[in-house]
Parts: sequence; C-alpha cells; structure tokens
Amino acid sequence: MNLSRRALFALAGLTVAGCAAGESGTGRIRLATGPVGGPYGQLGERFAAELRRVGFAASVLKTAASVENLAMLGDGRADAAFALADSADYAVRVRRQPVAALARMYMNYVHLVVRAGSAVVAPKDLAGRAVSIGAEGSGTAVTAERVLRAAGLSTARPVKLGLDASVKALADGRVDAFFWSGGVPTPALAELKDIRLLGLDALVPLLRRAYGPLYEHAAVPAEVYGAAAPVATIGTPSYLVCRRDLDEELARRVTETLFASRDRLQAPDAPGGRLDRRYAIGTGAVPLHPGAARYYRSVYG
Repeated sequence: MNLSRRALFALAGLTVAGCAAGESGTGRIRLATGPVGGPYGQLGERFAAELRRVGFAASVLKTAASVENLAMLGDGRADAAFALADSADYAVRVRRQPVAALARMYMNYVHLVVRAGSAVVAPKDLAGRAVSIGAEGSGTAVTAERVLRAAGLSTARPVKLGLDASVKALADGRVDAFFWSGGVPTPALAELKDIRLLGLDALVPLLRRAYGPLYEHAAVPAEVYGAAAPVATIGTPSYLVCRRDLDEELARRVTETLFASRDRLQAPDAPGGRLDRRYAIGTGAVPLHPGAARYYRSVYG
C-alpha cells in the first residue's frame, strides 16, 4: 500500500481539535491490557517494559480486555490500551467515546472450539446448546455475540466465561463450545490435545454487511491445534488505542517506541502478526491520534 504525503497530512488532522497538552513532558502512561496470563496482559507487560526503557513512567492495568479498556480510556482511568477493532469501532461510532488510535497491531483469529469428538460440526449445530462467549467486558464477547447473530443462533445459550474458565467448562461438559479471539497459536489452546475448531468463514460476508469491513477472511494454519488442514475462520485486528486528549508528543513517543521495540514485543506469530507501519494506519472509524500521525509522517517523509 503506497501512502501519499497528502494522505498522511490528512490523517494528522483527524483529531487535532480533541487534543490537550496538559500532560506534556510528564511521561506517565497507564496501559490497560487484559487478564493475567492472557495475550493482551503478556504483550502489555512487555510493552510497558519497553516504555520504561526509554524513560516513561509506565504502569500496567489488568482488565477483562477490550470493552473495559475502552471504558477506562473514556473516563480517564487509563491513557492507552489494547482493543479489538470491532469493540473500538462501536465505542467510537455508537457510544461516542473519546478514543483515538495509535496503531493497528496484529490480526486476531476467532476460534470456535469444541471437543474433538463432539457431534457439533458446524455453527448451526449449537442451536439450543450452551456456549461460552468470553468474559464480561471482553472483546471476544462482542465478536461472539455478533457471530451468533449472523449464524441465526438465537436459541444458543450463551454464558460469559474467560478463556481458562471456558477450557475447564468444555472439559467438564458444562458448555458445548466456546469462543476465543486471539493470535495463532494461543498457548492455552495449543496445550490441549482433544479440541477441534469450527469453520466460520461463511459468516464473514454477513458480518461485513452488518458491521462494515472490520472482519476479514482468515485461516488457522494446518497442524495448529492438531488439525490436518487449515480451518477457515474470521479475522479482526487488534488496535493500540489511547485517550483522544492524550498529549500529542506523548502519543508520538509511545508510537515510536512501539515500532522501535517490535522485535522484542513478540506479537502473535501468525499472518498479520508482525507490526508494519503501512498496516498500522488502517484503523477505520477510529481516528489516528495526531501524535501517531506525526510519527508516521516522519517515517514516510
């Protein structure tokens, strides 16, 4: 994708009016991440360490992930956060939360997990069955609710459990399937020997028609989680977002640090996993913060 100078200057102007300079020079960043041990939590710890290396006073806030993170930016309890694209899009377009983007980071894959010997072979087979859709306040829950709606599964019985609790509930027979949105492979799932993923690719056009181009065709590679062939599913990006009124220079420095440290951050090692500046500016309805846009302009000239 080629970026013109004009396009980058246009990006810089998207949120100038909403930015304040009250924190210039303080270097304090409160980073809202995700549950302990989860991918956002792990990535957040590594990113906070990189921020500290360059002089930030960075602290990590453990949360339920996307939805809670966005609410914390909106009410000033956090300065930056990770969030799934569909959750961030809803926060900005519908809830009008004062959130801006620093970068589109990596692709998340929607996992719909069943036991290897389950009679459930397609999403439609979940009618009337218990399904964990992710923890309360998580981006996984937002995505899962949309997937169930697109699949016409109004009779499915959703319960809200985090990843570890979902794995246990599946093993105990308390749910017939669970959703997870994350990188590939997700370590907690890669350790399991008796699971299978359901294909979800057919729902991508329905989701795009209902919610726009937040969802993409994706495939979990063969042999991941023991599958003999790739599993076609739904992809949606993760964003690094921030308060819209975050000081412009702080936002520029945070974005610069993100890319300077990308080899040490170890974002999920899957297609779309490596941070790329051309990929990073594609944040849809979530406007780039002018500090981030200034960083990208400095890179592209």
